[in-house]
Amino acid sequence: MEFFKIKHDIPFMSYGKITTSISLVTFILAIFFLATRGLNFGVDFTGGTVIEVHYAQPADVNKVREQLGSIGLHDALVQNFGSSRDVLIQVPLKQNTSGARLSEQIHEKLRQMDAGVEMRRVEFVGPQVGKELIENGSLALLLVSLGIVCYLWLRFEWKFGLAAIIANLHDVVIILGFFAFFQWEFSLSVLAAVLAVLGYSVNESVVVFDRIRENFRKMRKTGVAEIIDNAITRTMSRTIITHGCTQMMVTAMLFLGGETLHYFALALTIGILFSIYSSVLVASPLLMMFGVSREDFIKPEKTEAEEVLP
Repeated sequence: MEFFKIKHDIPFMSYGKITTSISLVTFILAIFFLATRGLNFGVDFTGGTVIEVHYAQPADVNKVREQLGSIGLHDALVQNFGSSRDVLIQVPLKQNTSGARLSEQIHEKLRQMDAGVEMRRVEFVGPQVGKELIENGSLALLLVSLGIVCYLWLRFEWKFGLAAIIANLHDVVIILGFFAFFQWEFSLSVLAAVLAVLGYSVNESVVVFDRIRENFRKMRKTGVAEIIDNAITRTMSRTIITHGCTQMMVTAMLFLGGETLHYFALALTIGILFSIYSSVLVASPLLMMFGVSREDFIKPEKTEAEEVLP
């Protein structure tokens, strides 16, 4: 389905060196921020106490933060959870303080402001569990990346697989770089968004690569750059429609989903934008750098002299 059609091919590959240079700089900056600042892991990874409380009327989150600060919990994360009457409190692991005792202190303090406050849920996450989550999350990223490489290698050719995995890892590292630079909280929901972006980005790469492979077989007398430009231009309508509809949904979560979904939607937004960029202006120029040619898909035709020779 196409709502509009571009008549002339856009010369994307003429800007290939510029876009790959920009990508290389942003990639290096992202790694630099990850190495110097690191990720701001949430309670899911570092360990701590998660408490869900319910109020009879809409809760004042700022006052809840002030009350917790008065008992020394200045680093507690307080946010609405589902509705304006439900509040989620995440407290990092405290030395010499058990989770049960900490939850009692918080409940007593909140009752001073509102006697009707109800504690719905209390969960304790130990540091060992957090360490296992970090290791399992890293392993999940590695296995997904290896699976993508194998899939593209089998479906296309090794040059396509290598170009796609570089572009996809570029997207993941950029997302992590943003979270490291701004010190946004990195939680399990954000990790889920990063894994979703990997699948989303490889889907975009497959669509473009499919058209490139098709063009190599149909456009016999056209140069490689023109073939790739035509493939990207022909998929532009699909890209705009697909990514536009997806981003509309993610934007709704970003602004209307509350703080619980905020960073999840933020990671998806960054991933969607960079997946478009990387599939068009990173993966495709890398194909040219790796020397992709028609011979990778079609065997060269033999001349009459070659056919006569034994």
